[in-house]
Amino acid sequence: MPNINLSVPYQLPQDEALARIKAYVARAKAQHSDKIGNSQEEWNGNVATFSSADGPLSVSGSLTVNPSDVVVQITLPVAIVFFKGKIESAIREQLSRLLS
Repeated sequence: MPNINLSVPYQLPQDEALARIKAYVARAKAQHSDKIGNSQEEWNGNVATFSSADGPLSVSGSLTVNPSDVVVQITLPVAIVFFKGKIESAIREQLSRLLS
């Protein structure tokens, strides 16, 4: 399975970054609930683990809000390996906007 591993730096207080990310995730889940398969997310402090079980397009991973960066690790299904660069770029761009 292909993986995405990226780090996005930020300069906000860690609590503010965490609050922004949690709010964004909640909005995204509400807006796209019809497109997101059986998705789950669990927060333990500043670390979220998530998965979406949608047949052959299942993904899983984690997001960690450190004091100066956000680390995202995702395991992608082989079926979308050709989109890995686009997915990675979109995540990086969205996090950068969210945390600026």
